[in-house]
Amino acid sequence: MTAYLVLFAAVFSRLLPHLTHSSGIGFTAVGGGLLYFGARRSRWHAVVAALALMATDYYLTVYAYGYPFHATHYLPTWAWYAGVCLMANATLAKKQSFLRVTGAVLASATSFFVISNFFVWAWSHLYAKTVGGLMACYVAGIPFYRNDLIATGMIAGVLFGLPVLVRQMTAAHEAANDSRMAH
Repeated sequence: MTAYLVLFAAVFSRLLPHLTHSSGIGFTAVGGGLLYFGARRSRWHAVVAALALMATDYYLTVYAYGYPFHATHYLPTWAWYAGVCLMANATLAKKQSFLRVTGAVLASATSFFVISNFFVWAWSHLYAKTVGGLMACYVAGIPFYRNDLIATGMIAGVLFGLPVLVRQMTAAHEAANDSRMAH
């Protein structure tokens, strides 16, 4: 149930900047939420996560941005949604550690940066179809990458780290109680 609440929060974090008329600039709970969801649900649930975010993409494109919707433009992003869930399921479902979560955060944010900017360069008319144009596209995406990396790290850190902290605090409290009772 918690995994689905996290997925809902990730979807809502995409909508919030548009509902409040503010700028999110890539600061959402999507990356961290997908990592948590993928680690807590079976690999087949990646379809659920992808469908929820696909619906969000449709809503944002048509209603928030007022653009025509072309599903083919979103295929790499939709594959990325499922891929992050599957990666988390394979690497974090059975064992989480600081290094595993950090690696997953870096892999998810970096893969989104690489994939999304490549397809912006390849499919749009914003950049020349040259190596220089591709590099310009990646440079323009750095602020979004930075914010996505920070957001993904913060969300994953809280989602994976908070239960560990609570267990450690509970164990320390129980040990202190046992020590007092022994005296």
